[in-house]
Amino acid sequence: MNKVLNLSSSPHVRDSITTSEIMRDVCIALLPTTIYGCIQFGVHALFVVIFSTLFAVLAEYCYEKAMKLPITIGDYSAAVTGLLIGLNCPPSIPIWIPCLGSVFAIIVVKQLYGGLGHNFMNPALAARCFLLLSFASKMTTWTVPGVDTMGGATPLAYLKASPDHTANLLALVFGRVPGTIGEVSKICILIGAIYLIIRDVISPKIPFIYIATVAIFVAIFGGRGFDLYYICSEIFGGGLMFGAFFMATDYVTSPITPKGQVIYALILGVITGLFRLFGGSAEGVSYAIILTNIIVPTINKKTIPVAFGKEGAKK
Repeated sequence: MNKVLNLSSSPHVRDSITTSEIMRDVCIALLPTTIYGCIQFGVHALFVVIFSTLFAVLAEYCYEKAMKLPITIGDYSAAVTGLLIGLNCPPSIPIWIPCLGSVFAIIVVKQLYGGLGHNFMNPALAARCFLLLSFASKMTTWTVPGVDTMGGATPLAYLKASPDHTANLLALVFGRVPGTIGEVSKICILIGAIYLIIRDVISPKIPFIYIATVAIFVAIFGGRGFDLYYICSEIFGGGLMFGAFFMATDYVTSPITPKGQVIYALILGVITGLFRLFGGSAEGVSYAIILTNIIVPTINKKTIPVAFGKEGAKK
């Protein structure tokens, strides 16, 4: 009996893991920091997360239905995008703003470029930057934990404003500081990160090199020398750890080559350090990641290993 054989080049390794399983693991990993943020900041923060996730899923469903495309909401990628957008927002933000961000992320950044696997930057971070530019005041108004009023500043803002200021490291680690819903508790972020590493969903290479590069950059250019307390304040303050483990490791917008991943993480660290120390804002993680996302195709192209049996490029 004649059979049609599919001939293709090696490698022929296959993995049984599916996109939906990966995205489901990411959702599980985000649960600790989501639960902590909602407990700390209250019911409004919970509604922000719920509605940002809901609108992301609805946007994907409506677009694919209107364009007569296969419905892909079952792969959980839209839910992950909406959840990340909600967690990247201040707890006091009007609910319609993250909902708008979710629609922007799904329609403009993801679907108009061909859907999952074709977007050139992380949709959740692109939406956050869009919201920061469009609603700067709302996106930078913080709730002070334990106080039923609006105001205060993030620890990073205090560090940037005053060279002599020091942050409370215990408060940073445990999350008793102003910030976005998902970034405040570093313990919860690490619990989720460890889960993803154990499940082999992410490699620790990119986040660890990224964080280490920021630490070295701060030590060299921060003006305080090798002040370990100050360096730890920069590492645990803001969204560095959240971005490093949950967004810089995005499969679609990070390099696929081992050497490329190292270069990518180093560039992320340098750009983040530049934004934090010399830019107008005390943060910079979101802009650093989406800017580096843009050059990922070039990084991949320049770091593809020479195929076995082929001569390397001649000088």
